[in-house]
Amino acid sequence: MIQEIKGQLAAGKGKYGIVVSRFNEFITSKLLGGAIDCLQRHGAADEQISVVWVPGACEVPVAAKKLADSGKFAAVICLGAVIRGQTGHYEAVFQQVVRGIGQINYDTGVPTVFGVLTCETLEQAVERAGTKMGNAGANAAMTAMEMAHVMEQI
Repeated sequence: MIQEIKGQLAAGKGKYGIVVSRFNEFITSKLLGGAIDCLQRHGAADEQISVVWVPGACEVPVAAKKLADSGKFAAVICLGAVIRGQTGHYEAVFQQVVRGIGQINYDTGVPTVFGVLTCETLEQAVERAGTKMGNAGANAAMTAMEMAHVMEQI
């Protein structure tokens, strides 16, 4: 008989760590609001959510690793916004962030979800932070809940 393991969209009893970049805060604060709202709508109480602010996107992985290593969190959500038009080192920044977050997953086994926007323009970032294209922070929170449940079942 084949056993299937599927995630659920419910916060459960686990704790969720959220690391959010202050750089481009007018965007990242919207991502954070979307993530918190999503977790709460799916049953998370305030005490199940911890938010850590860091200066920029490059600092997100180190704080996320600390949360994942703590053993206190069912999942960690990483939020930020890297916009090509605002930095000459766009490629280097987003590659470092992608690599760092991916490595945390492998090193810790704690679902560490990539919710960092990598956009060509400010308009694209605004759209992905809650206007035309939904809220990427809420999407990251849904992924975190589903993965937390999958990991619990395995």
